[in-house]
Amino acid sequence: MNQDNPAPYGSTPPPEVPVRQTFVRPAYIPYITYALIGICVGVYLLQLATRALLQVDIPAAWGVKANNLIMQGQVWRLFTPIFLHSSQTVLHIGFNMYALFYMGRTLERFYGHRRYLGLFLLSGFAGNVISFMFSPHQSLGSSTAIFGLLGAEGVLIYQNREIFGNIARQALSQVVIIAVVNLIIGLTPGIDNWGHIGGLIGGTLFAWFGGPLLQKQGLFPPYTLKDAHGNREAIIAGTGVGALFFFLTIAVMFMRSG
Repeated sequence: MNQDNPAPYGSTPPPEVPVRQTFVRPAYIPYITYALIGICVGVYLLQLATRALLQVDIPAAWGVKANNLIMQGQVWRLFTPIFLHSSQTVLHIGFNMYALFYMGRTLERFYGHRRYLGLFLLSGFAGNVISFMFSPHQSLGSSTAIFGLLGAEGVLIYQNREIFGNIARQALSQVVIIAVVNLIIGLTPGIDNWGHIGGLIGGTLFAWFGGPLLQKQGLFPPYTLKDAHGNREAIIAGTGVGALFFFLTIAVMFMRSG
């Protein structure tokens, strides 16, 4: 069974506002990030249990990205691999959950809970669609979604570089380097690099059109930050990205069934 590469590690979250004392930043609990980690860990424990008791990884059997089964109508396999990991090694889920914890908390603070959840799910879906298109191998793992977070992190820094100040250039360079290095690592046999590329594309597209666009509010410090992109932009971006990869899936299924 082909498995995703462990997610990008060593990633740097979007920088804090450069002059902290001049901005009001309310306390924020990233409970979606914690919930996603909890779900992945819970599913992983279930995978271990079924493997030990029944000698079959039942969650993986029902949810792994398998092209032939997707062609038979099991389209949920374009989503379920996001929450599955190889039950043969703890490193796979370990790296992925570390990256999710490290990047997700900061991104969720800027994106808000619902928009951040949409980013995660759309990125994972996009990654599995591209994998379905170009890779014949079975795959699983949340790396597809996490590469989307990495792309969104780069967009967040770039589009709000005036807010983040001088450290924006360095932070953006780090994101690019991490993405390139992990994509190169993904060329190793047994790694679904197409899924990584798809997740990166999906997350970047959603972030570009529907991600936070920060504006400074107030005449005098302490300032507050207002997001010029509201629910309308997020819904339009999410619908557009989701529709794009949905139609790609339909097109591939149509061509392969002919």
